[in-house]
Amino acid sequence: MDKALLVLADGAVFEGIRLGASGETIGEVVFNTSMTGYQEILTDPSYKGQIVTMTYTQMGNYGINHEDIESRGGIKAEGFIVRESCPYPSNWRSNKSLDEYLRENGVVAIEGIDTRALTRRLRNYGAQKGIISSIDLDPKSLLNKVGDFPDISSFDLTAQVSTPKAYQWKEPLWGIKPIRETHKRVVVYDFGVKLNILRNLVNVGFDVTVVPPSMTAEEVLEMKPQGVLLSNGPGDPKTVIRGIDNTKRLLGKIPLFGICLGHQILGLALGGDTYKLKFGHHGGNHPVMDMDRRTVHITSQNHNYCVDIKSLKGQVRLTHKNLFDGSEEGMEHKDLPLFSVQYHPEAGPGPNDAMYLFERFYERI
Repeated sequence: MDKALLVLADGAVFEGIRLGASGETIGEVVFNTSMTGYQEILTDPSYKGQIVTMTYTQMGNYGINHEDIESRGGIKAEGFIVRESCPYPSNWRSNKSLDEYLRENGVVAIEGIDTRALTRRLRNYGAQKGIISSIDLDPKSLLNKVGDFPDISSFDLTAQVSTPKAYQWKEPLWGIKPIRETHKRVVVYDFGVKLNILRNLVNVGFDVTVVPPSMTAEEVLEMKPQGVLLSNGPGDPKTVIRGIDNTKRLLGKIPLFGICLGHQILGLALGGDTYKLKFGHHGGNHPVMDMDRRTVHITSQNHNYCVDIKSLKGQVRLTHKNLFDGSEEGMEHKDLPLFSVQYHPEAGPGPNDAMYLFERFYERI
């Protein structure tokens, strides 16, 4: 077994065993509290630029399959950190192990470290840059590499994970019958869209067209959609200049629904501000209050940034609130036909409590 090191920007060093491909990788180190769903997490485009630490002790138990990917083109996370990787998965859908999957995708990972200690460090001091290496085992050398690497807020990461051209999507949710026949057209701005968002749109009755961030608002309106969804995606929302500009030109002209990064882009397009959380929300167990229904839903979340609702100066009303830390999780404009949420109603992985929001979007249209 090859030795590997994880070195954080604050100088902390964790020694473990190589998992996946040989080499080294740099990214912002975050932790995810989901017990399952590692395949969906690895292929979630919102993790571009990040190295994901799983807090649950063992990963890979049920292997890898063809159905549970959340993006086209393979793994999007920069690296993976686990306490223990199961080398002998057991599941009728499995066709390979986690280690094999990481190797095939050229993803550098590490196992055998104290992920509880790492999670506590990230929780106490915040998410930070880090490097995993199985080829350079000098902590000082690795720390220098981390210091020389730009912060995640320096890049428009959506350009690396979005589609280069428009396409139709017709696949529904796996094993779930669609609610109605398709007859309403929706355009999805792809900033790093998860496939489960597209599947949910099909299931509630939408004819789905996915377009790149470079497509102008005028070109989208020429397609005569009945609604536009702004998707999730990676990185700092303030770097997504094209998305913010296009959204400004769509305001008031067509119903809009924003998810995660799309929610943040909406906030910025309305003239508001966003801020970065200390260590972000990543996991499938976040309780959120629906302020309209006065009900609590357990949600799937993956974001490092939030919209400052107060910066929108009364344009919107708060619709959802995180019960862990009180952060604002959803908004609806008081005059314009738009609403958005900070979390992931499509789950993948996670609970399906919030899937009703796709039906709400259909009803609003």
